[in-house]
This record gives sequence, structure tokens and C-alpha cells, in this order.
Amino acid sequence: MTSTTSNAPGQPLGFQWQPGFSALGGDFYTELRPTPLPSPHWIGTSDDVAQLLGLAQGWSHADDALQAFTGNQVLQGSTPLATVYSGHQFGVWAGQLGDGRAILLGETSGGFEIQLKGAGRTPYSRMGDGRAVLRSSIREFLCSEAMHGLGIPTSRALCISGSPAPVRREEIETAAVVTRVAPSFVRFGHFEHFAASGQEAQLRALADYVIDRYYPECRNSAASRFGGNAYAALLNSVSERTAHLMAQWQAVGFCHGVMNTDNMSILGLTLDYGPFQFLDAFAPGHICNHSDTQGRYAYNRQPNVAYWNLFCLAQALLPLINDQPTVLAALESYKAVFPTAFMQEMRKKLGLTQERAGDEALTDSLLQLLARNAVDYTIFWRRLSHAVRQGQFDPVRDLFADRAAWDAWLLSYLELLALEDRALAGNLMLGTNPKFVLRNHLGEQVIRAAKAGDLAPLQTLQRLLERPFEEHPGHEAYADFPPEWASSISISCSS
Repeated sequence: MTSTTSNAPGQPLGFQWQPGFSALGGDFYTELRPTPLPSPHWIGTSDDVAQLLGLAQGWSHADDALQAFTGNQVLQGSTPLATVYSGHQFGVWAGQLGDGRAILLGETSGGFEIQLKGAGRTPYSRMGDGRAVLRSSIREFLCSEAMHGLGIPTSRALCISGSPAPVRREEIETAAVVTRVAPSFVRFGHFEHFAASGQEAQLRALADYVIDRYYPECRNSAASRFGGNAYAALLNSVSERTAHLMAQWQAVGFCHGVMNTDNMSILGLTLDYGPFQFLDAFAPGHICNHSDTQGRYAYNRQPNVAYWNLFCLAQALLPLINDQPTVLAALESYKAVFPTAFMQEMRKKLGLTQERAGDEALTDSLLQLLARNAVDYTIFWRRLSHAVRQGQFDPVRDLFADRAAWDAWLLSYLELLALEDRALAGNLMLGTNPKFVLRNHLGEQVIRAAKAGDLAPLQTLQRLLERPFEEHPGHEAYADFPPEWASSISISCSS
């Protein structure tokens, strides 16, 4: 019934598949084939992810690759499936959800799951068409690779293929498919699903699978802290990974926009790029998602939302842990780890290599100063990095309307900086504070060009974002202030 591509070992798509999530059985997913799209063509590819997967050089020149990663053919040995999960969306229990437009091709022998996003309807599409459009696919492709370039845990993106097939959103757009890669796409919502339906055997099987594959330490050393309870150790480990992820998001000024429990990775990865945004002017209460009318997922609320989501995961794991005080103890690691991890990130941004009295107050006062003056977040940190290296702070001072307040803060900062090796501090900062991030207007410019058939701007921006700490002479415009029209860009859950 299924057609296959020619992908024997030694061919461009010579994947060797291994049992992974599919070994859990039919209660966890539905097997199905992707729905083909007409006249596919490449939009973008990532050489870095291709190497990660062990693809042969020139793989993207093979028509088999284009057809397979558009969903028009099934890779040899692949058994495509869509997984079922549930979750809380905007703080409200949404019941059964699932992969409504994502189809898992399988897990490679290298331990990476490959998933097609936008490859057609599944049993979990809930009245949706199972498709993704070009604009959102470009955003996800670029941001996946941009976050990796920043050193932030994330799913990756191998490629985007496009098709002239029409897709209706607010207007008629064209279809696209993103090939996503991660060690696992298991979410908090997978656990919530089986806990809510009272399927404790399936819940235990899922937890055992995740522990054995990704958290083996929870069977021994980590579990000893919780009376040998591996499931409590799992909750503790996920809480700590999530805390570190939130610290990195906040430090770089990243807004996810839709932190539902079904968008939270059990591995602490950034997952599901929808209405995301990197801050322009520093505004702690910024809401990047036009659909988020209550501001639940505002930038400054993300750390608390992550804890709320972990609490939902904890409730789902309670039948396995079977002791509420142990659950709470495992969950509390988030509250301990996040502030410490965040200050570690901020010290690196400031070029401070050791924890000293006053650095937390210095950081808090700086963030308040940035907010009061609506200073561009990325440009500030990059200019500060160069200023520390060169000893010239006037370009930083120019960013502030309240120059006196900046001067006062700078005096306090220089006192701490005097305890550091200035050259080493500057190098640390230049390797921590990126010159390039995926601002909304840059993504919009690339999308407009791609819709007109010009993919060169996408390729240029991709190169910059893959190495965001390098200077890239001649591309200063990509690191400049956003144009006035950027404030009118509206990003929502629609994609």
C-alpha cells in the first residue's frame, strides 16, 4: 500500500531506523501516511542538521529527499505516526489534543526523531487542515536554528519544502512542510493525557520509556534523594532542565508566546515555534502573541508559567509517585534552580566571572533602567560588550534618555568590573551577547522575499543566525534598530 524511496545504505537518505516511541504501542499513537502536496520545491535546508543526521553530502539534490520530506513518499523502513496527548491551553484544560499536523517518521539509529510538520490531517487535527503555511514554516525553520546558534536547547529543523497548494488562514496562503528533528518530541501533555483518562498502566509505560531512554540516572543516584522513587527523580530532573531553559530565554530576551502544557518538552527543549519574538525595546510586560488577550504568556510571566506547567506535570505523575510531599519536594527544585541559573546567565552577559555581593542588585537596577528608557535589548548588550573591550562607553550611553541614571549605574558596574580581567570579560560578553537575533521584521522581510520567489535573503539571514556572535562584516543592517513599521507586525497562533 505504501510507496517507498530508494534509500538503502550509501544513498543520500540511508536512515537506519530503530524502535523508539513506536515501541510503546497503539494506545500512544495512530499510524498514518502523510498527505501529498503537489509540485514541491525546496525553500531552505540546514547543512548542520544534515550532518547531525549523517546525511550524505548533496542529499538535497535528490528528488527522493524532496518527495520524502514533503510527505509525498514514505522513507524505506519508516512507519509514520501521529501521537496523542492532552493539555492545558491558556490555563484551561483542553482535553485531548495530539499531533494535529505533525507526523513522526521514526527514530534514527543516531537517536533523533524526525517529524514532518504540515504534512496533512491526522485523527487529532480537531477540524484543522493539518497544514502549515510558508510564513510560519520559515519562522520555525529560522528560529530553530537561531536558538541552536545561541546555545539554547531546542528542536532543530532540517529543511522546509513549499508547494503552491492553497491553505486558508486569515487569507489564502501557500503550503509548506518543516522537517523537525529532536531526541524526543514527548511533551508534558503526553503524561497529562493518560493521567486524565485514568490509564495508569500507559502512564507508567510512558514514564518508564522516558526515564530509560533520556533520564537513566533517575533509576539510581537521582532516585536516592526521593527514597528510590524514579518518577519523583524524573519530575525533579525535568523541573531543573526547565528552570535552566527559562533562565536562557529570559537572558536573551526570547518570548515563546504560547506556553501551553502541550508545548512543553519533557527534555527541556524549546519546542513549537509559533508566535515567538525576540524583544526589541526592553519591555518586561511585552506580549508577543496577538491571540494572548489576557497576557498570560507575557515575557516577564514566562518563568512563573513554566512552574505552573510543571505543577500540571506533577499532578499527572502523582499516581506513580504516590506521595504528595515527595511530589512537592521534587517540584521545588525549579524555584531553587531558576533564580540561580538566571543570575549565572546575567553575570556572563555582564562579563562577571564570580558571584559577588551586589551583582544581583546591579542586575535588577539595570533591567529597571532598560525598561524605563525602552532601550533596545540586543543592541544594548552588544554595545556594552564592545565598550568593555574598548573602554569607550559613549555608544552605550547614547541609548538612554536618562543619561544621569545610566552614568550612576555605570559607576557601580565599573566597580565590579575592576575586579575582573577586562580583556577576558569582554571576550566572555562578546561570546554571550549576540549581535544577531531573529527579530520580527527580519523574519517578515525574508518571508516577503520568499513569497516572491527570492530565497537569497533567507539564506543570508540563516547564515547570520547560525553564528550570531560573529561580526559578519557587511551585514550591519541585520543588527540595526527595527524600522518603525516593525511595531505593526502581528503574530498570532494562526499558522
